[in-house]
Amino acid sequence: MALSTANSLSPSLSSKHASKQPELYTWFRSPNAIALKSPPLAPASIELKRNGGFVLGEYKGNRRIYASSAAPMMDQTVSKAPTIVEVDLGQRSYPIYIGSGLLDHPDLLQKHVQGKKVLVVTNNTVAPLYLDKVTDALTRGNPNVSVENVILPDGENYKNMDTLMKVFDKAIESRLDRRCTFVALGGGVIGDMCGYAAASYLRGVNFIQIPTTVMAQVDSSVGGKTGINHRLGKNLIGAFYQPQCVLVDTDTLNTLPDRELASGLAEVIKYGLIRDAEFFEWQEQNMHKLMARDPSAFAYAIKRSCENKAEVVSLDEKESGLRATLNLGHTFGHAIETGFGYGQWLHGEAVAAGMVMAVDMSYRLGWIDDSIVKRVHNILQQAKLPTAPPDTMTVEMFKSIMAVDKKVADGLLRLILLKGPLGNCVFTGDYDRKALDDTLHAFCKS
Repeated sequence: MALSTANSLSPSLSSKHASKQPELYTWFRSPNAIALKSPPLAPASIELKRNGGFVLGEYKGNRRIYASSAAPMMDQTVSKAPTIVEVDLGQRSYPIYIGSGLLDHPDLLQKHVQGKKVLVVTNNTVAPLYLDKVTDALTRGNPNVSVENVILPDGENYKNMDTLMKVFDKAIESRLDRRCTFVALGGGVIGDMCGYAAASYLRGVNFIQIPTTVMAQVDSSVGGKTGINHRLGKNLIGAFYQPQCVLVDTDTLNTLPDRELASGLAEVIKYGLIRDAEFFEWQEQNMHKLMARDPSAFAYAIKRSCENKAEVVSLDEKESGLRATLNLGHTFGHAIETGFGYGQWLHGEAVAAGMVMAVDMSYRLGWIDDSIVKRVHNILQQAKLPTAPPDTMTVEMFKSIMAVDKKVADGLLRLILLKGPLGNCVFTGDYDRKALDDTLHAFCKS
């Protein structure tokens, strides 16, 4: 599988040694493209390293190691024309459009609509703000298209089967056929539920993502992860199902509450920690601009985040290994969301505390130095995000919830941890269990 961007000229090299020798995968970077070739095996442990202008991946013992690195740093100039980041999945590739006022350009949406019927899935917070505008963008100069909508209650606590059924009810009542298009208008909860509904309705219909929160714009709308929560764990029911396009109108952030805005920044920070040290350094210098909603800074942060996410998804769509590294802090964070109660903390708030715990564990294992620990604390505090779980979380709560995490394989809990210089991480089950216990006890009262 290979990833490419516009003006691709990048070579790739894949050399396989004899069966008893370690396999080596090397990929070189040009200014405009990267390429990787690797067999479709799910490794038990993944280590991400950078080595000059290329990245190495090899076996360590009996564990295949895949490699990742960030996309090149880019110009921060903001253009009136939409920026386009491509998610390269062969015939299922799709664009991410990023820019100001994109909902005023109906052609962007309409060219991705199939059939004559559209169902917009949104919530009671976003609908009064943007439903009419989206409906107009879908129908302007296009009278043959009819648009239905279903307005769901807002909040993570409604991301369940009962709420999902409201989408199916509306689709069936409206007699939508297999050529219809679902449109997700909202944050991560709406995107996940609408995507899962589209994946399931009539065994799969077209859908489009229009994310309206930072969290959704930089992360959840890209990559095709869809689903709902179960009372015993977050996102345990779902499917990988890619949209036809993602349309990020950055103007929608103007109506986003401060708490929601900060929550989304947790995912932006994550990209810097796991694979893009230069981006992390930019964040340290510009977090005050992001918190002040500076349009230029946000346009850059969204684009850079989407480039990182698109690169990883293109290489590992269904999370056989590499894509799991995008879940830094999520195993601890999902336990917080489940144990504390869905919706009590926003997803990014829980992930922020989870990242601090993952970084703490990485330090206890001797894999990073204390300067990274301090930098993570500092940037999360600048973003006004939590750096510890709620007081009500106990060690046993963490352990019982983490035991059913999606990254458990054959009873082994695999975690994403930092290792080496900033921008490097591992996805592994090969760690000292005492370090995990020590971290849990350090952050929990009991």
